[in-house]
Amino acid sequence: MVYFTYPLEWRFKMNETTLAKIQKEVAQDHSTRVELIKALEKNLGRRVLAFFTTFTFPAGIHQGDANMLESVLRKMDLKKGLTLIISSPGGSGLEAERIVNVCRTYSNDDFEVLVPGQAKSAATIICFGANQILMSKTSELGPIDPQVTLEENETLKVFSIHNIIESYKSLFQRAVETKGKLEPFIAQLEHYDEREIAEYARQVELSNDIAVKLLKLSMMKKLDRKTIQKKVDIFLQPFSTKVHGRPIFIDEAKKSGLKLVEIGVRSELWQFANEYYTRLNFLTNSRYLKVIESIDDSFSVVIPSRLPGNKK
Repeated sequence: MVYFTYPLEWRFKMNETTLAKIQKEVAQDHSTRVELIKALEKNLGRRVLAFFTTFTFPAGIHQGDANMLESVLRKMDLKKGLTLIISSPGGSGLEAERIVNVCRTYSNDDFEVLVPGQAKSAATIICFGANQILMSKTSELGPIDPQVTLEENETLKVFSIHNIIESYKSLFQRAVETKGKLEPFIAQLEHYDEREIAEYARQVELSNDIAVKLLKLSMMKKLDRKTIQKKVDIFLQPFSTKVHGRPIFIDEAKKSGLKLVEIGVRSELWQFANEYYTRLNFLTNSRYLKVIESIDDSFSVVIPSRLPGNKK
């Protein structure tokens, strides 16, 4: 019987390499996703940058994200264009506008987005600023009507600003038209601040203005602003969607005139996109508030231990 032996030093090196691989896989280190990013870039024929924020904790798109994206884009060769892979429940519309400006500037306006899962609210606004949106049948966009968090009975609740304005207008109108007692209406109107209602109206106008402006800049260049607003009304007003979180899938989004490219769920591109999304989405819903990464760089914001809902 012949025994093959390896030098002790060699065995240690092999064990160290194996252990390192296991540790990186368990931790979902950036290196475990690099090959997926390479595969995506090969399929798309352009550079890829990912921007993921958590759906689990109160985070989302906020001030400073555009600066972080720019710090990565500055080092990327974008001669062949940029694909931003985005996953986020939303956040600041103003920061979404800045992110689009940064992406279009560094890519010389050769900018597209890929939605492997959900790009809602302000993330949908970012999609509006791209030349085209890559989605599958399972990808989701969403309404962009602004929301506000208010305290009610010592509990924080999220309300649709549009609904607050409409309820105020309806109540006021019924008070004007009533032929009976005004006291019940006055008692209810005391819960509203006219200055706040005016400010809420400006926020709705701002959200709509940003969306229309970005669409005019990108995939709806030939249309006037009024026509654009009419086409994408399902995103601007909650009459059809009813609630802010309701998904707008690709078939419904196509009716709005958006430039959409459907990726087959059995295609090689979707295979890579879906695995990449699954891995990074797991991280941003368990360990990080947000992740921005390319082949060469990965930046993340760790979930603070005192965040509401975090048991760590």
